Amino acid sequence: EFNAQTLVLQNGVPMTMMFIGNRGNAWAGLPLENIARIEVIRGPGSALYGADAYSGVINIITKSASDIAGTEVGLRAGSFRTADAWGLHGGKIGVFDVAAYLRVGSTEGFTGQVDSDAQSINDGFASTHVSHAPGSVSVGHGAVDGSIDLAYDKLRFRAGYRLRDRLELGGGAASALDPVGRGKTERYNADLSLNDLELSPNWRLGLTASYFEYITTYPIPLQAYPPGAVIATSPSTTVSFPEGMLGAPNTWERQQRVSAVASYLGWQGHRLRFGVGQDDLNMYRTQEFKNFTFGPSGLELTSMAEVPVEDSFLIPRRRIVRYVYAQDEWSLARDWALTAGVRHDRYSDFGGTTNPRAALVWDASVDLTAKVLYGRAFRAPSFSERYSINNPVLRGNPDLKPEVINTLETMFSWQVKPETQLQLSVFRYAMRDIIRAAGTPQTWSNTGAQTGRGLEVEVTHDVLRNVRLVGNYAFQRSIDEASGEDAGYAPHHHVFARVDWGFVSGLLLSGQVNYVADRARASGD
Repeated sequence: EFNAQTLVLQNGVPMTMMFIGNRGNAWAGLPLENIARIEVIRGPGSALYGADAYSGVINIITKSASDIAGTEVGLRAGSFRTADAWGLHGGKIGVFDVAAYLRVGSTEGFTGQVDSDAQSINDGFASTHVSHAPGSVSVGHGAVDGSIDLAYDKLRFRAGYRLRDRLELGGGAASALDPVGRGKTERYNADLSLNDLELSPNWRLGLTASYFEYITTYPIPLQAYPPGAVIATSPSTTVSFPEGMLGAPNTWERQQRVSAVASYLGWQGHRLRFGVGQDDLNMYRTQEFKNFTFGPSGLELTSMAEVPVEDSFLIPRRRIVRYVYAQDEWSLARDWALTAGVRHDRYSDFGGTTNPRAALVWDASVDLTAKVLYGRAFRAPSFSERYSINNPVLRGNPDLKPEVINTLETMFSWQVKPETQLQLSVFRYAMRDIIRAAGTPQTWSNTGAQTGRGLEVEVTHDVLRNVRLVGNYAFQRSIDEASGEDAGYAPHHHVFARVDWGFVSGLLLSGQVNYVADRARASGD
């Protein structure tokens, strides 16, 4: 539901918000002007990247001085009253290569209609008519993005700031439309790295230290349910909220990470890689304003006020993670290579987890490569899943364990002709200990299991020297083991096609088709 099973990195540093376990529900887009490239690793990657590299890893690489030709400025305007202005500069200051970026923008956002929402259901039970549905979803916001990149020889320092202000709350925090609430997020990041340091002819060392702060506040409290809402707390008891059920769950997170990676090339036919690190993940402050509480008889209406931390949605929490990993790339025979690795993570709050991976690659001919890949990965429980308290929607469970997935994949890559490449991938996976909400009241627990299978076909074809066609088709079917039904969220069929035509030097005309079919809701939704 929150897409916490994909690890997103910026320049190799996780962008994960510990409260939810994803990039934050107030992500609100990322500008592309300052991005040099995006690296994608599909499938489980916890053997190298640790937590949340569950179904894949996406690494966003920002531009360095060499990617920017002097000074660039840009303006953009579009539908939904969207407007942006940005500037980039790449050059030198003394001995340092410097890249700088600043962008300011705003949008009213997509305004598609919602026919009914969670309050529509409450209206049916309570014979009220206070839902904002039918009504439009609200996703408008203002944005500021800035960054600096300094590099000298093998030393590099990067820092950035990202603001999302006047942030509207989409379909609402409790799936009831909220045209009033406004959020604000601020993200500060910095990292210092020393790369490819030669210790000896056969040893190389890399060192990284990073800092990431994530602040989420609600200057205008969110409306979990609109004015006039009547909420049933039992078959015979209801609570009325004349001004709506209001809340402002504010969080402050600080993440500090240090790591070292060493590679050894002195063993013929092998490339060894070793890594150690520590992550200090600290939600150092929480604050909540709300007009409800949980008394002896359950949910109760109160006046809007800041509540004591111990009575709020979550008290401050801290998590220390220490890890070690090793990997070997072994050329075991002519045209055969085996990559095998394992990583152990030790968490201060729920213990350890060990995750291996292996990939056997056969270069069957100059034009054909075959691979068999196995991987195991985990997703760590978020702070809200383990420690949430006094929440009218969901409760935390301090006994939660990580979700686990095991994946087996076979892949073929065939250079059919110099201008045509074909790839086929067939996979199976099994998930266990899936973290889901169950019971009354709804509480997070490791109750889920899911299996799936699928395939993907990809084609790249250069029709002419300046015309390229790219396409892929994916099929998958995932089954919820408890219900025996479709697990939901993921489509059964996905077709994508794109054509690029470089018709004049420096100008490119592109068109694409993206077709998603048979995407079911989760069982019970």
